[in-house]
Amino acid sequence: MRKHPLLSDEPTLADLSAIEAEWPLIEAELSVLDAEITNIYAAEHGGPSPLDWRRLRRAEARVTRIAAELAARPVALKAVA
Repeated sequence: MRKHPLLSDEPTLADLSAIEAEWPLIEAELSVLDAEITNIYAAEHGGPSPLDWRRLRRAEARVTRIAAELAARPVALKAVA
């Protein structure tokens, strides 16, 4: 059975464009996750170092900064057909 071309499982160009626009935030959030995981593992070996905590704080600040930048961007409204 053939699918209707508009009911594809593949992302559209608009979907890919939205992902690309949000990629800096996604990457920053992954940095926070990585720093949190490092701190969890460090807890088993005497606790996180001051450098580990600094890395986490900087990653969190980066998320905040990038989220604010994305929120400040003008929103392009699509015409509904």
